[in-house]
Amino acid sequence: MRAGIRGGFGTVLTCWDTRLQRRVAIKKIPLSPQAAGAGGASTIREALQEARTASMLAHPNIVTVYDFEVEGSWAYLVTEYVDGLNLAELLSRVEGGTLTNDECSYLMTSVAKALSFAHENGVLHLDIKPTNIMVDRSGTVKLCDFGMATLASATGFGGARGGTVGYMPPEQITGGLVDERTDVFSLAVVVWQTLTGANPFAADTAERSLKLMEAGPRRALSKIDPSLAGMAEEVMSQALDPDPTRRIASVGTFVDELVFGLAGDVRAGAESMRDLLSQTTSDDGDEPQTREGRYLPVIYRYPWLQGLALRGGTAVACAGSAVPLANAALAAHPGWVAPVLVGCAAISALVPASGSMAFVALLVVALFGEGTAGVMLPALSLIAFIAWWWSSGRSDGASGLVVLAPCLLPCPMASAPLAAFCMPPARATASSVVGLLLSLLASQARATGFAAYPTATGLLSTLLSPGTWATVAGCACAAWAGAAVSRHGVATGWGYAGQMVCCLLILGTQALRARVENGDIWTASTAVALGIAVLCGVLMCIATSLRGPRQVDGGVEE
Repeated sequence: MRAGIRGGFGTVLTCWDTRLQRRVAIKKIPLSPQAAGAGGASTIREALQEARTASMLAHPNIVTVYDFEVEGSWAYLVTEYVDGLNLAELLSRVEGGTLTNDECSYLMTSVAKALSFAHENGVLHLDIKPTNIMVDRSGTVKLCDFGMATLASATGFGGARGGTVGYMPPEQITGGLVDERTDVFSLAVVVWQTLTGANPFAADTAERSLKLMEAGPRRALSKIDPSLAGMAEEVMSQALDPDPTRRIASVGTFVDELVFGLAGDVRAGAESMRDLLSQTTSDDGDEPQTREGRYLPVIYRYPWLQGLALRGGTAVACAGSAVPLANAALAAHPGWVAPVLVGCAAISALVPASGSMAFVALLVVALFGEGTAGVMLPALSLIAFIAWWWSSGRSDGASGLVVLAPCLLPCPMASAPLAAFCMPPARATASSVVGLLLSLLASQARATGFAAYPTATGLLSTLLSPGTWATVAGCACAAWAGAAVSRHGVATGWGYAGQMVCCLLILGTQALRARVENGDIWTASTAVALGIAVLCGVLMCIATSLRGPRQVDGGVEE
């Protein structure tokens, strides 16, 4: 048995059926923790019976259920193992996070067959979302988790709704009557996400999602992609109508009209999907063949590359920036300098988040000396850094590299592009500012020969300078804005845009500092620092290209 994936409702385990010698997927569903307030034992029994009946649907486009059992406070759903990807994973691995019209037509035609069969047998899905649409290696599309929404509702997950925020239509969110049109709406949201790369109704809560649905998508489909203007846009508008009485009545009608509006070739889409799956799920080490206009990002072809770059970069940054610190801290024992630097690099490579802590430890030892300043400056620096590291830095492997970059490079703002690339906005802001302040302390200490009192007075003078505050504010704004723009969407274009915004803010900050301190005269050091910051941004754009579309969850489980 292999540990599986924990979602908002249950845990999926990949297991081996020793009796029939086949691989199966087992969904382990809790029944008791939240059931007391959701209707009691009778409600649970009714929901289990409905889930058992719904899950036994037999159709080529529905994941086959082998068994459904209840033992104690757990229900176990044993299904066929689909050797492939769910739609959310597939979208995260293709350029732009979208499928072509042909691929979308094939995908939705297959899902419509499954849903139409279920509806004919009196079964609603009520939780259609990308993670419940599977595509195996041969390109066959299968819909899974029939009956799970009812069981989720009965056991207390998702309140009285059981669906997923961002995909549930208004009547399901408000606890109203549901029918086939409920599944039509959810499927239309998936279509929108498949064609554009974004869910127009994604929100943190069901209430916020409901407001977005009532207001309608912020941008028309034709504005996002002009090729979708006309019938496709009209069909999508009808399927996403918040009023179910005005919505397209059946899944079959919706998908037939959608495919016609997309001018989609279902056969070509099936072939393209098989080609795409052969790339994204390849087990061998050979580089997959590229498709015209699209490619599998390097990070998926060589999944070890990201970890190697992070660990190697952190190790180099830690060892390189720590050389003067080690020489000062171990002046009485020069033979220990090389082993200590190797140790710092090893720690950084093994635990990247600890690289910055190793650097600060050496800096504290180098500054420690006699007198009040020799004790207070290292102690206060260590306490302040530990406070940040414990609350944020230790949980993010990239924090070490982000903080150490400005200490290694003659550019206090070098941390901003790195933070914008690999961190969410709040964490990027904090980490970039910590890196900038740490670089100011380290550079001041080097300039004074690691004498605590001159370092403290020089650092205080630097911090009181308006130019320094402009730099700190600019670094924080650049990191936050760059990270926010990068995470606005999953496509790589947002990553490039985030780095451009970050670099423009850095440029503006340096221009402001030059005006405040030197009357618009740029010094050589300022020009060098700016060049390094821009170079870091360019490197992060290259890294964005290699990484491909940013991975996000398919939906917010309630």
